This record gives sequence, C-alpha cells and structure tokens, in this order.
Amino acid sequence: MASRKPFYLLVGLLIIAGVSLSLHRHYTYDIPWLPGEKRQTWSIEAKVEFEATGGEVLASLAIPNTQPGFTQLNQQTASPGYGLAFTERENGGQRADWSIREASGQQALYYRVDMLLDPYAAPPSPSLPPPLKVSIEKEPYATAGNQLLDRAQERSSTPYTLARELIQEFQVQSQNAELLAQLKPRLTWVVQLLQQAGVPARQVHALSLEDGRRRQELVDYIQVFNGEDYELFHPETGEQGRPENLLMWEYHSGPVLEVVGGKHSMVTFSMIEQEQPFGVALNQKFSESELLNFSLYTLPLEEQALFKGILLIPVGVLVVVLLRILVGVKTSGTFMPVLIALAFIQTSLMTGLIGFLLIVGMGLLIRSYLSYLNLLLVARISAVIIMVIGMIALFSIIAYKLGLTEGMKVTFFPMIILAWTIERMSILWEEEGPHQVVLQGGGSLMVAILAYLAMNNELIRHLTFNFLGLQLLFMALVLMAGNYTGYRLLELKRFKPMVEEK
Repeated sequence: MASRKPFYLLVGLLIIAGVSLSLHRHYTYDIPWLPGEKRQTWSIEAKVEFEATGGEVLASLAIPNTQPGFTQLNQQTASPGYGLAFTERENGGQRADWSIREASGQQALYYRVDMLLDPYAAPPSPSLPPPLKVSIEKEPYATAGNQLLDRAQERSSTPYTLARELIQEFQVQSQNAELLAQLKPRLTWVVQLLQQAGVPARQVHALSLEDGRRRQELVDYIQVFNGEDYELFHPETGEQGRPENLLMWEYHSGPVLEVVGGKHSMVTFSMIEQEQPFGVALNQKFSESELLNFSLYTLPLEEQALFKGILLIPVGVLVVVLLRILVGVKTSGTFMPVLIALAFIQTSLMTGLIGFLLIVGMGLLIRSYLSYLNLLLVARISAVIIMVIGMIALFSIIAYKLGLTEGMKVTFFPMIILAWTIERMSILWEEEGPHQVVLQGGGSLMVAILAYLAMNNELIRHLTFNFLGLQLLFMALVLMAGNYTGYRLLELKRFKPMVEEK
C-alpha cells in the first residue's frame, strides 16, 4: 500500500500557503475581512493667490506624496489659461508648476489632492537626511547659541534627546533665546544648532487635518534623523512624535511656494473628510502598484469584473464535490450545476429556475421526436443545440412582448451545456425511465441552487476576490474530500431495517 504521507504533506502545504497569503494581504495591504467596510480619505485643496505684474508668470507649489500614514490617491488642478507640469526636484520633493506668457492683476490657482488614511502606506522612496551645513555666526549670537547647545548636550545622549533638550533650553535660558530671536526665528536656530552638533535636521511644513476647515496655513515642525529613521518635534514644546492626522506637505528642504512674475503671494488650505468604499479606494491605491503586489485591483476594471465571476467557480466546485462525495446527491453531469449556478447569478434565482425548466422541458419533448429519426450522435447534438438557441430566442421575444424584462435574461444560460443536459436526460429516460430523470434532474437543480446561494453570498464574493490564497484552501478541501472512501449520507438509509429489527 502506497504511503499517504506525500498526500497529507501536499494538503498541509496548500493550507499553510493559503492562510499565509490571506494574512499577508490583510496585514500588508489593509484588505478587510468583511465586505462593506469603508476607508477614510481627506480631500485637500490648496489655493495659491498672488498679484501678477503684467509679464510672464511661473508659480511653483510643493505638493505631498505617499508617506507614512497616507497614500496619495489622485490629484487635480484648476488653473484656466495656465500651463501645468508636475515635476520632481533633485532633493526628492514633488512640485506643481504653473506658467503663463502674460498675466496681470489678482490670480488664483487651485491644487487638489485626495489622501487615503493608510497605516500600511509605503513611500515610493525613503526620506533621506539633509546634508550637514555648519553656519558661522558673529558675536554675541555665536556665544549665546553655543551656550544653549552645550547645556543641551550635557543632558542628552542621542540625537532625539538632544533635540528635545535643546528646544527646552530655549525656554529655560530666556535671555539667550531673546537675543537669538533678534536675528532668526527659534525654529531656524534649533535646526542650525543641531546640524552644528552633527545631527541631521531640517524644518518641514505640515498640515493639521481637521474636517471642514477653510483657509488654513501650514505648521512648522523639526525633522530630526537618527540614521535612517527620523522623528518630528514640535518647535515650541519639544513634543516628540507625529500627531494624529498630521500630513507632511513639504519635507525635502525646499520652499512651499515660489512665484516669479508676481507679488504678495500666499497659499491657504481647505479640507474635508470623506469615506469611500474600500474597493474604490484600493482601485486608486493599487493603480500603479509594485510588481510584487499580486492584486486584482492592478488590472483594468473590465478584467476585474471578469475575475469576480471566475473566482466564484471554485466555490461552486467545492459545493458539488461535498454534495456528491459526502452526501451522495446524483446530478446530470459532473459540474453542470456550477454552470447553471453561474447563470442563476446573472438571471436571478426565480427567473433562472423558470427558464431552465421551460427550456429543458420543451427540449425533452422535441428530443423525443428526434430519437425516432435514428440520427448520428453528432447530428443529433447539433440539432439539439440549434433547437435550444431557437427556444431561448423565442422565450426572449415573448418575454419582451409581454413586458417581462427579466425573462430576456435566459440568454445567459450556457447553450451547449443545456443541449448536453437535454441529450443526457433523454438517454437516461430511454434506458432507466422517468424516475432516474427526475432524481438526477432534481439533484442537479438542488446542487445548482445551493451552489448559487454560496457563490452569490456577499461575504464569499468579497473574500474570493480579495484573497487569492483562498483558492489554495479550496484545492486542499477538494483533495481531502477526494480522499474520502466511506459511506455517503444518502446511503445510510440501507441500514435502516437493521435499526428497526432491534
């Protein structure tokens, strides 16, 4: 007897792989287990205003990209008469550049971006530390700054603790802080002194997201690097960490807004919080996804719709396998019920049942006449196919004339399968009588209905489309069912007399 260890090993590997892939999809790409979940998005509009001086105008605005906590979904602008280009600078920052040959008077340019709140967001490129830049200051500013830095270094041991202590020293040594404030803002001094101590740091501009806010301005934070990692520090309080709903707008050591050919320029922000169905959000998130993300959301929408139906077939196959092998239900054809269930999904259950019974019933009557003609098998099947097509067309026309638009959906039935079903039932009628026709036909319809209920379940449709690893689990279940050699449930009735004798 051959060893069953390879079989059990294969089944175990399929189960482990299926569960691992599903968990990876959930925890890496934030795919929910349940349907109907929504994702929070922020629609942010930046309004650039300036007064053009009558000549050429070039306006450049820093724009955000995917970053930890946020994934950029889409962006658009409103700038009549202006040329537009999205560019990337050498420091890694992205910008929206508007240009026009001639403009005068007050100008308003709009940039809008939708950001998905995404705890699994992966930036396209890591944030690199800025190059160290040591500035030489004149006295007495150099001495005041060194006193603040020396005191902070005594009470710190890491780049992060140095940044926190340095900010606090500006509050403790008020006289030195006031002196330095006469030359530069406090935030600029903190960044400069950190770089003087060999700690990469820079000023970043962020937007605090609040639903329904208008004409908001950016807030400044200090970004301090410790190797490849970084932390944000509030320049006034020294609080470490990134506050909730804080979007970094410009974080590549560049200006937020540059305007050539205009004056009195400014940028303000309006924002609104929205909720989107997760499918819509993920379609946008994965539209330009990496190669290793094997997600159906990377496909065009037409192909996605196709796979939503194809991926349900293993569910119907599993239902057929369990009912035939474990229960013992007889069907006309092995997987004909799965194809009928797919047709029910397109037509609705009641319309599909009525159409199926009408077509098969009429087909059996016509097929009984063809049996008297003693035709060859190929010709007989071909005649049945033509007959089925004609009946489907006839029923569709009658349904349309009667105003029954649901009846026209019988065209979704697989015509070749219906023809083979009629041929098989007709032969079964001739060889074993009408009882077996009713038994196998009824079994086929029962299995088709159960397969339809499983395949049309919202939770199952959601899981099969979003977690491809489940296909491996279906395979493992089919293999295990195929290894069953015991009694089927419907066969147990043979033992009923033994129970009654007792």
